Amino acid sequence: MTAHPHIAALLTAILALSAFSWQTLAQEEVDLELVLAVDISRSMDVAEQRLQRIGYVSALRHPRIIKAIETGLRGKIAFAYVEWAGQDFQSVVIPWRIIGNAADANAVADELAARPIAREKRTSISSALLAAASLIANNRINSLRQVIDVSGDGPNNQGLPVKQVSRKIIAQGIVINGLPFVIERLPGPSSFFAVPDIDRYYSECVIGGPNAFVMPVKDKTKFATAILRKLLLEIAGTAPFPTRPLFREARYTSNRSAYDCLAGEKKWSDFQNE
Repeated sequence: MTAHPHIAALLTAILALSAFSWQTLAQEEVDLELVLAVDISRSMDVAEQRLQRIGYVSALRHPRIIKAIETGLRGKIAFAYVEWAGQDFQSVVIPWRIIGNAADANAVADELAARPIAREKRTSISSALLAAASLIANNRINSLRQVIDVSGDGPNNQGLPVKQVSRKIIAQGIVINGLPFVIERLPGPSSFFAVPDIDRYYSECVIGGPNAFVMPVKDKTKFATAILRKLLLEIAGTAPFPTRPLFREARYTSNRSAYDCLAGEKKWSDFQNE
């Protein structure tokens, strides 16, 4: 017997609703989706890149990080690790991993420690942010918060303007935090593209969203300490005091002009025209 058209339509709707429910239940529920977007451009030397990687591996194993994750509302986070340089290089070193206990954290740390560290040309923070935001948009994870944590030692000099991209991502509800390396460089090709106040550049051109912050690293031996502190703040969803960076507060209370967020592109143009 052929089912009545209305009954057939009802059955189809029920099956679709059932499939949707199972799909929803299959999605991972976490407190935080965290993408670490890590600069591996050649302005950083091999030793600095190694210290940076060790800092992240050590932080993942740290008891305070594990406790912070376990005491969250859902007791777990989603973690991904991306290395980036120019606009054509964004490598997902660690795809999404769920961390809910010490065993999970140590497994991810082992995985990260075993991966080789790439080195590539140019600096496209904007392309790194777009790649990180795409990872968040295209996963099957439900979270209370989404954070992109971008580190680097130079301004954007390739790809779309970074402020244009960061504002678009922030408008989607994603927080962007910064870990700029304020490390003095010896005169040379890489130092030509640097800006002396990369921390202020990150503050005014890159980061944003509720409790967004910049945590400058001024001594390469302090990588591990800064990374640990930064991850603890991100997992907790808080910011260091004051809640906005000091140099951003100063901008509103003095006659300091707004930062030129195209400084990196202009330096590259000057270099090309020499």
